[in-house]
Amino acid sequence: MRDAAAKIAAILPSSPLFVTEIRGIPVAFKAESLQPVGAFKLRGAWHRLTAIDSELRGKGVVAFSSGNHAQGVAWAAKRLGMPAVIVMPADAPKSKREGTLALGAEIVSYDRASQSREAIAAQLAEARGAVLVPSFDDPWIIEGQGSAGLEAEAQMEAMGLGPAVNVVVPCGGGGLAAGITLGLRDAMITVVEPEGWDDMRRSLEAGWIEPVGDNPPPTACDALQTQRVSPLTFDVLSRRGVQGVAVSEAEIRTAQRWAAERLRLVVEPGGAVALAAVLAGKVDATAGTLVILSGGNVDLAAYGAVLAGVEA
Repeated sequence: MRDAAAKIAAILPSSPLFVTEIRGIPVAFKAESLQPVGAFKLRGAWHRLTAIDSELRGKGVVAFSSGNHAQGVAWAAKRLGMPAVIVMPADAPKSKREGTLALGAEIVSYDRASQSREAIAAQLAEARGAVLVPSFDDPWIIEGQGSAGLEAEAQMEAMGLGPAVNVVVPCGGGGLAAGITLGLRDAMITVVEPEGWDDMRRSLEAGWIEPVGDNPPPTACDALQTQRVSPLTFDVLSRRGVQGVAVSEAEIRTAQRWAAERLRLVVEPGGAVALAAVLAGKVDATAGTLVILSGGNVDLAAYGAVLAGVEA
């Protein structure tokens, strides 16, 4: 993970860390929403793609994603001169689809409700001789994402805030949360998911992996719509005693508005869930609290409605 952090530091400045009080407690916010692709995903993508042997790079990579991992992989592949194919749901946000195409990747669309993105991606990778790059179920990806935690804690200590002791992290498949859990071994970690998609929370409480199940409710958090977490991320989180909470769509919208008003940051719904949990009092703000704002790739029309207070 330190190697991953060094790789990222060699090509990019640290993403900003902001400090603002919540209920009188200074809270640190890691603005991964301000990364070049608008999300933390380039960390894992860069760490993974730079580890691919030079003789295999010409065959390229295949990934599956609703948009943020897609852009992270496309960004890394472009810098390395590698072809990239992304399996992306047909209903992915327009901004994420366009961002992926602008980075030179090829997109293969699929129906989120009836087709398996994993199966499609595996078939494409085998047919092309390309390297498959999962969005969270991969040690390299987990290590790369965890560099955000190491970076944030160093920033907190440099600002006189002390170490991160209470870290609140958005969770889809759990790659970011697992990486931060491994990197910040002395911190208490809480993962946050949208209601109805809180399979990691339920899995951690049950002690075994619980899938989302049939007919989950609609959510604005397209980046967190993972049907089933992986044994790899679940194992990391469960061994550390990580707990999870779920937040409502209304609480997420409140968090997006708060981030715009107090931090002057554009944060997408999935990127705002950790903040939503703290604002709603589902996670206590204490000294040493670090909140990850994981992405800022919004649909402009939907975001405008959120800022205007128009209920979905």
